[in-house]
Amino acid sequence: MNFSEIFRLALGALKVNRLRSALTMLGVAIGVFSVIGVMTALSVIQGSIESGLSFLGSNLFQFAKYPVISTSDPEEKYANRKNISYENALEFRRLMEGQAQAICFKIFDRGKPASFGRSKIQGLTLVGTNEFFLIANSYSLAYGRNVSAEDVDLGRNVVVTGKDIEKKLFPSQTPIGKTIKINDKPYQIIGVLEEKGSSFGQTQDDMLIVPITKFFSDFGRTNRSVNIAIQSTSQATYNQTMDKAIGAMRVARGLKLGQDNDFEIYSNDTLVSAFASIAGQVRIGAFVVSVIALLAAGIGIMNIMLVSVTERTREIGVRKAIGARKNDIIKQFLIEAVVLSELGGLAGILTGVLGGNGVAVAFDMSMVFPWGWTVTAVIVCSLIGTGFGLYPAWKAASLHPIEALRFE
Repeated sequence: MNFSEIFRLALGALKVNRLRSALTMLGVAIGVFSVIGVMTALSVIQGSIESGLSFLGSNLFQFAKYPVISTSDPEEKYANRKNISYENALEFRRLMEGQAQAICFKIFDRGKPASFGRSKIQGLTLVGTNEFFLIANSYSLAYGRNVSAEDVDLGRNVVVTGKDIEKKLFPSQTPIGKTIKINDKPYQIIGVLEEKGSSFGQTQDDMLIVPITKFFSDFGRTNRSVNIAIQSTSQATYNQTMDKAIGAMRVARGLKLGQDNDFEIYSNDTLVSAFASIAGQVRIGAFVVSVIALLAAGIGIMNIMLVSVTERTREIGVRKAIGARKNDIIKQFLIEAVVLSELGGLAGILTGVLGGNGVAVAFDMSMVFPWGWTVTAVIVCSLIGTGFGLYPAWKAASLHPIEALRFE
């Protein structure tokens, strides 16, 4: 018998027991879905981070009280640190004078309301900063002007707004020169930022940027820690600038020789690395879960194939009596097992890719297709079908034709 005839017979046998075949394929599909779905979602997120990361600008690193990504805080190590005060930041800037191209102070307060006339917006991000915020966070002005060093020194009540504020509060007029209220505090709009879009499902156009000194006077400085972003003059001086900045920060914080840093250092590279570390752990977990699920599905395939051999004993005897060889019987049953496994795997791949890319749709990211994991899933499904179908196929091929014909 040629391969096409054996394949046709195998498909015909599966169609006879469609419900049983479908349930067996479902077990394989669930196992493949669990790994493909997770891997696709992680690829979507990681691709978004690596291709469009704009948390910091170029040649920049940052000092902060807390690490950018922290899954735990042993013994409240970070929470018990002293806040980075504005005085610390000013002393750091004095020590770094002439050593960096830009030094940005920034402090965030999320969930603030803003109003103009009868219109009001909730949940905005208020930022107290200096003149270097746009550089440090890869923003640019659409029109108007930025917060200046003079605004910071004098504590002026001025604000640069994001595009969302312009669209919602000033749909048919320019906001420049208008006065809005932020938490009932009046601020004059001096500039509007270029639209930046969303990142991880969160808009980046809801910013209210005010001088850090005015931020402290209107909203207080209790329990607030300043983040400090430093830009080197070039990529060539990046490491040298970072070394000097760490020393200056230790002095500004009053640390003695031998004491550990009581602040965190991170950059775009560390953000990517931190996510990659967490993603790696999630991948391992998903892989373990999928292996267990696929082993269970493989056992199900073996069980179904053994039942099929018993049910078709007489058929096997007839085929052997008219000239079917042992290899023909083995191929037929192996093909049935592999087809069951592969169809289930393909269903799992399809639903996994759709489910994983659901993250891309939900958070406005680019969709991906995990070719590497898809090829791996197809190969694994073939191995499962072959491995767990081999014993039933061998058992079917080993039946004596006379005994098989006498089977009722």
